[in-house]
Amino acid sequence: MDISSAGLRVLRQIAESGSFTAAAARLGYTQSAVSRQAAALERSAGTTLFERRPDGVRLTPAGLTLLRHAHTVLASLAAAERELAGTAPHTGPVRLGAVPSAGAAILPAALAHLAAADPQITVTTREGTTPTLTRALRAGSLDLAVLTSRPPHRPFDGDAPRLHVETVADTDLVVAVASAGEFAGRTAVHVDELVGAAWIATPSSNSEPLLGVWPGLPGRPRVSHSARDWLTKLRLVAGGFGVTTVPSRFAPVLPPGVRLLHVDGAPPEIRRILVARLPGRPTPAITAVTQAIASVL
Repeated sequence: MDISSAGLRVLRQIAESGSFTAAAARLGYTQSAVSRQAAALERSAGTTLFERRPDGVRLTPAGLTLLRHAHTVLASLAAAERELAGTAPHTGPVRLGAVPSAGAAILPAALAHLAAADPQITVTTREGTTPTLTRALRAGSLDLAVLTSRPPHRPFDGDAPRLHVETVADTDLVVAVASAGEFAGRTAVHVDELVGAAWIATPSSNSEPLLGVWPGLPGRPRVSHSARDWLTKLRLVAGGFGVTTVPSRFAPVLPPGVRLLHVDGAPPEIRRILVARLPGRPTPAITAVTQAIASVL
């Protein structure tokens, strides 16, 4: 096979983005250029690498095989570039992804712990939903990701081999309310009291579920404000414009004017916090980052 490094990067980005259009935007190419690269890859491989579907593009088993080798080739090229530039680190850099809730409540403390214990390790981070970060792990553009799951805790995707996943903690969901509002001075609220509440929720879809309205709330919730950013949501709560669902681990990072209430009259809502990576022996740097995350939970 005669495959260029540019072709392998296109393969990796298509695997991560799930479409030619999104891959082109991330790479700074035109869509037609990405399509030509994809066609050239398939000609060189002598087999179909991409499954074109109405909801996007997925790699075929042959595409996943090539992607696995692409990880090694592109990592070696990156290491060579660092050595030639005289910037090769003693321990490899770690590309860490985190879901938004982990970014607010876990990431700063974990990075501070790591800086004290292993200051030579370089970590770069990016935020995304669990499905997005899972694709990035598969594509090899992330080394490690902090993800969440809800019971019954199924695998994050159906691809093989399965991701290596470590459970680091469980956290319960609570409701964030204004300290001086309707629920002032309380530590709990009954689920029936939340039915008519004004909610501040994050837009979501079946493939990208995000926090907002209390799970399983009876009836149709009244969403007054839609926001993705956690600080925006919590500031709206502090202003008395609604309530929102958050992990209890948000307690140390709440802005003034917000308090957390447990929900009575409904089953506890538990979310599992996990660290995921591709299977295989992790580098010492990846192990150190994983330990730093576990240490602050």
